[in-house]
Amino acid sequence: MGISKVSLAFILLVITFRQRIQGSQEQACNSKDLTALKGFSKCLGSDIGGWNWNSFNCCSWTGITCDNSSFVNKRVVGLELGNKRLAGTICETLVGLEQVRILNLSHNFLHGKIPTTLFRFQNLEVLDLSNNDFVGSLPVVIHLPSIKYFDLSKNHFSSLLSLELCKTSSHIRYINLANNFFGEASLYLENCTSLHYVHLNGNGLSGAFPENLFRLQHLRILHLQENRFSGPLHYGIGNLSNLVELDISSNGFNGSLPDFFGRLRKLDSFSAGSNRLTGLLPISLVNSPSLSMVDLRNNSLDGPMNINCSAMTRIASLRLASNNFQGPVSDLSSCQSLRNLDLARNKLGGEVPFHFKNLQALKFLSLAGSGIINISSALEILQDCKNLTILVLSLNFYHEEMPSNVNLKFRSLKALVIPNCHLKGSLPIWLSGCSMLQLLDLSWNSLGGSIPFWLGNFIYLFYLDLSNNSFSGEIPESLTGLESLVHNTVLLKELPADLRLVKSTGHGGRLLYNNIWSFPPTIDLSCNKLTGPIWPSFGNLKNLHVLSLEGNDLSGTIPDSMSEMTSLEELDLSRNKLSGEIPNSLVHLSFLSKFNVSYNELYGDIPSGGQFTTFPESSFEGNEALCTRMLRPCQIEQVPPLVTPGKKMKIVDWKFSIGAAIGFVLTVCFCFKSGWVLPKG
Repeated sequence: MGISKVSLAFILLVITFRQRIQGSQEQACNSKDLTALKGFSKCLGSDIGGWNWNSFNCCSWTGITCDNSSFVNKRVVGLELGNKRLAGTICETLVGLEQVRILNLSHNFLHGKIPTTLFRFQNLEVLDLSNNDFVGSLPVVIHLPSIKYFDLSKNHFSSLLSLELCKTSSHIRYINLANNFFGEASLYLENCTSLHYVHLNGNGLSGAFPENLFRLQHLRILHLQENRFSGPLHYGIGNLSNLVELDISSNGFNGSLPDFFGRLRKLDSFSAGSNRLTGLLPISLVNSPSLSMVDLRNNSLDGPMNINCSAMTRIASLRLASNNFQGPVSDLSSCQSLRNLDLARNKLGGEVPFHFKNLQALKFLSLAGSGIINISSALEILQDCKNLTILVLSLNFYHEEMPSNVNLKFRSLKALVIPNCHLKGSLPIWLSGCSMLQLLDLSWNSLGGSIPFWLGNFIYLFYLDLSNNSFSGEIPESLTGLESLVHNTVLLKELPADLRLVKSTGHGGRLLYNNIWSFPPTIDLSCNKLTGPIWPSFGNLKNLHVLSLEGNDLSGTIPDSMSEMTSLEELDLSRNKLSGEIPNSLVHLSFLSKFNVSYNELYGDIPSGGQFTTFPESSFEGNEALCTRMLRPCQIEQVPPLVTPGKKMKIVDWKFSIGAAIGFVLTVCFCFKSGWVLPKG
């Protein structure tokens, strides 16, 4: 009994102590901070998950960090609510967080203007309001003496920072104001001498290269791309001796490239594509030992490509496409780290250099539109590049024969792009050995013969374009079992996202895919000489987005099973000899945005409902017996014509006259004889 009383007393003591602990914890959050957080919450459109207003201990709430200076009255030093789907505005009451050091509200749906007082936190070190919808001008005076990280990118601000930011914020190291709407503005960053990272891209900034940046001796990353800067580049860029990454692409810079790369001994990445640069490649650039990436696409540079691989030992990506460089290409054998090489749309001419076979690290190669000849030699050399993954050779080899050498082997090839070459011959058997192939484009050539059945054996093939050739025979049914289009296997996603490909539309237009894996899963066999049916097993391709069989001699009906292609966005069966009705089940293809069955031999009603209400009349024209909504509505009951089409019906002719006369005489005689006219007797 005594033991029970002791146990009971102990339990009561524990409960009392726990209640006191909880009571003290309830008072752990400073009242000013709690008031500021309540005001902040009221300006949002919804509650914040993990915030409990029944508790005064805000230090335990989601995204809030407090200091450890005391057990009670702890101050909030961190408010981190990035990517929480918050909506609404920022209230001025938030400035009550006097001790806050980290404020992160990025990747939300916040909008409106930011209170000016928010830019006066004395202890704030990190301010990240990126990826929201904030508007308005930034304050003339920004007083953040402790700030180190400042990110307002991807909003709708309309003015740049003032000179006051750098006067009062000597410790700032990171500024990101990318993708706003600053437009005509001047840069005042010369006093930010501690800056390491500056992102001002995508703002419509204009004028010459901002020379006041030359004073930022610690600068490592400088992004000025996608603006409207113009004029020649200044030799003073060489003063930025600690620069590691410089991107000035997509501007209007002109003139020659200054020979300042010898002074930028830490420069790893240089991008100046899509400008108006002219002249030769600087000596210091082609001999830079630090550069691993050079992008000078879409300029007017000329002369030879004198890349010195003995000096450029780190070069991994070299993109010189769309210039006026002339061949031959310098010896790249020593560029053992080279993975991406884009020399498309230059004036190289001749054959693929023999030394290319030594580029064992090469994964991406584009020589499109560069005047290369001898496709047989090119493929024999490039097959030695054991890691070659993407090969683009379009607009070369005009009217040459597709190589049939069975010994060609491309075991790592995932994308082969050789359209617009007018190549002759048939699909070569060596292609069947490219077991990793995911994308094959041989469109706009003169290839013929039948499409081989082994095309359906590729496990990873998701894009097949054989359009605008002369292939004949039936569509191999094996194509309806392509593994990647049936079960959605992993697609090509291992190369840099900015490796672009251009697809011709055949009508003078071009379709640009920002990266190679943005090509939609496609089978395009249009404009050939294919015959036979459309296989019902096409319904197996549940991951196919585009199916184009236009301009062939296909016959038979449209299979009802095509409604099982649930991902289909485009279906073109026009200009064939298809008959029967359009299956009503196709209305269930909810993603179908383009549909064309014009110029066939179809009849009956057009399906109603679903996406079919959005398709134009041109999608169905050229089918004489097909009912159309506007031009030829269907009748409920078709009455056979009394007159043969093309002949006029005569109401009275000589046969009708004789018959009428005889009938009249007989009728009169009958009336008299029956007594109906005169009584009998």
